[in-house]
Amino acid sequence: MKIQRRTLIGLSASVALPLLPAGSARAAPGVAATRLVVGQTITLQDGKNAYGTAALEGIQRHLAAVNAAGGVHGRRIELTTLDDLNSVEQAAANARRLAGEDVFILFGSIEGGPSSAVAKVAEEMKLPFFGPMAGAPNLRRPHSPMVFPVRAEHLTEYRALLEWAQRTGLRRVAFFHSDADVGRLHLANVQRLVAEMGLDFVLAVPIGGDTGDAKVDELARRVVDARPDVMINHGSAGTYGRLIVRAKALGARTSFMAVNSGSSQLAAQLGALAHGMVFSQVVPSPWERKHAISREYQDAMRQARPEGALSYGGLEGYMTAKALTVALQAAGRDLTREGFVRTLERSSFDLGGVTIRYAPGDHAGAHFVDLSMVSREGRFIH
Repeated sequence: MKIQRRTLIGLSASVALPLLPAGSARAAPGVAATRLVVGQTITLQDGKNAYGTAALEGIQRHLAAVNAAGGVHGRRIELTTLDDLNSVEQAAANARRLAGEDVFILFGSIEGGPSSAVAKVAEEMKLPFFGPMAGAPNLRRPHSPMVFPVRAEHLTEYRALLEWAQRTGLRRVAFFHSDADVGRLHLANVQRLVAEMGLDFVLAVPIGGDTGDAKVDELARRVVDARPDVMINHGSAGTYGRLIVRAKALGARTSFMAVNSGSSQLAAQLGALAHGMVFSQVVPSPWERKHAISREYQDAMRQARPEGALSYGGLEGYMTAKALTVALQAAGRDLTREGFVRTLERSSFDLGGVTIRYAPGDHAGAHFVDLSMVSREGRFIH
């Protein structure tokens, strides 16, 4: 772990506030009279992970605005952020470290592997884990009482992409996925959806530790030989992009589609090859103003940094942070972890055009999925 960042959003970093009881003899961990400490482990990779960096900026923009307005029930949100470097082992170690520092909850990871590792720690330690920004199925099934995703899972994205394919006459389906337990769960979900929709599954393309040119070339030839009409992916945007480039060079006529993870980076990597490519998105357009959450995000970004770029990652971070503060507001002044979980499990929140719902035994969060297409100018059209 190379980065530790304690963000005193809206406070002077030189001010040290003790964790004092908040209206009772025994305060919940991380809860003080005027502040609330939230622990975050997120994939930044020392700033090299564009989606994680954008998501963190979106989170910070929302929390800064909330803190400037007085916080939640008079408490300012203090975010302690650790970089997990996209490592499952580091994510688990970060989660344990944060728990040892008496944070109120864990919050706001990205990537399926690290998020799943944090979820395991959360369940083991009975520590709420709110807002993992990952679509992994094992964050929802089997049910994890301590884990509360906000965004829709990849299964919902796969369904939307396959329905688009079916409407446009594409039947033969291929799936690119990580050669790991979570990737095989995604593969099973895609195969089940394909069977339910009466389509034909023709090829699974697992990618493991070997992502060299020779391996990518081998996989591209398999795609050409199988002749799928459509191919969708489970993350790994950089390697998926290399596969698309090579398969196209070998003559593949496949319509390549993709989930939200790294969509902007993948479109930029592909350049002209991305024109007409369809992506699923788990947030509304960050550039349009059709949804209230998009307008809020745009206004917050422009106020803080007028030259800053809008992005899907930034909006997802902003939306996830808003879900957190709305949930904390609903939980009331006398915060406990148990009370926070009880509040979530009987609540529905409108985040500005995206609704999240939780119930006992069902922590799915949102089901919002939109489709976007890359224009000839490289813009995403919804």
